Amino acid sequence: MARDLLEPSRSVSLAFEVLEISNMRPVVWAGLAGLLALSSPASALDKVTFGTNWLAEAEHGGYYQAVVDGTYAKYGLDVTILQGGPQANNGLLLASGKIEFYMGGNMILGFSAVEQNIPIITVAADFQKDPQIFMSHPGVGLDKWTDLTNSPAFVGKEGLVSFYSWMKSAYGFKDENVKPYNFNAAPFIADKTSIQQGYVTAEPFEVEKQGGFKPNIFLLADHGYSTYATTIETRQDLVDKNPDLVQRFVDASAIGWYHYLYGDNSKANAAIKKDNPDISDEQIAFSFAKMKEYGLADSGDTLKLGIGAMTDARVKDFFDQMVKAGVLNASIDYKKAYTLKFVDKGVGLELRPK
Repeated sequence: MARDLLEPSRSVSLAFEVLEISNMRPVVWAGLAGLLALSSPASALDKVTFGTNWLAEAEHGGYYQAVVDGTYAKYGLDVTILQGGPQANNGLLLASGKIEFYMGGNMILGFSAVEQNIPIITVAADFQKDPQIFMSHPGVGLDKWTDLTNSPAFVGKEGLVSFYSWMKSAYGFKDENVKPYNFNAAPFIADKTSIQQGYVTAEPFEVEKQGGFKPNIFLLADHGYSTYATTIETRQDLVDKNPDLVQRFVDASAIGWYHYLYGDNSKANAAIKKDNPDISDEQIAFSFAKMKEYGLADSGDTLKLGIGAMTDARVKDFFDQMVKAGVLNASIDYKKAYTLKFVDKGVGLELRPK
């Protein structure tokens, strides 16, 4: 599947209101408290829009879950999910101030935004592992990662300038083996000596249906490709002016992911199908199973820090990888691309099954 590789809080004013009336008689206090409960604008939900980078799918499940089970509302948010797709550019809508949050693909675009002075910042990483994979045919001598370096490789244009550049730098894959990938699995299925890029949650499903076999799956993250994925991005001005809003969205999203992964996600999946009627129950079930199997959202640092976790060391490691691979310029101030202010607080840890 193609995916992107590219209001203020009222708590202060209310605090003053409480200070002004806290010395009144109990009866008066009770009456005013009741009036405030009925009329206070603080009870209104903050309306925000979260743009995804592709059509609705299981890989967005945590956000849909937080909408349908009331988690966002519990955190004072009225969230609209604006799905992406081939004709959408939700990243541009974020940069232009039309929406408040955006689901980034991985960290590369965040680094590039810094280089281009675009004030976008990553505030959480809801996938610890990028879903990016390569597939091979089983039983033809391509059953180990190290077997793949000399195989014909179906790779898309975006992949050539990102993860395949890393594969060349780190493992010796070669440009001369590249064949164009146009999101059609038929050429890979026909050539048993070849390998093909994909997402672990998507392309293997198509190969099983069309080719009648289960391909070998090599998740790049398990071989050192250390980017975060399914990130939450926002604008720097929103971080500066309304950090409470950002924190609530990050926290509620994390809880949504716990509920989606470990609870009843049937209503979330129904909401996904409502937005994207072309997706099947079978595809959703496959994607969900692969997210769980490979620990895309909940693994590694999340086991102690909670879903959405990021660390300085991990971001630096990936940035260094991209510099070494010639994808990024070493002069980029990569630390401006993200903040740890809103994550690593263990939000939702108690929701993971023991």
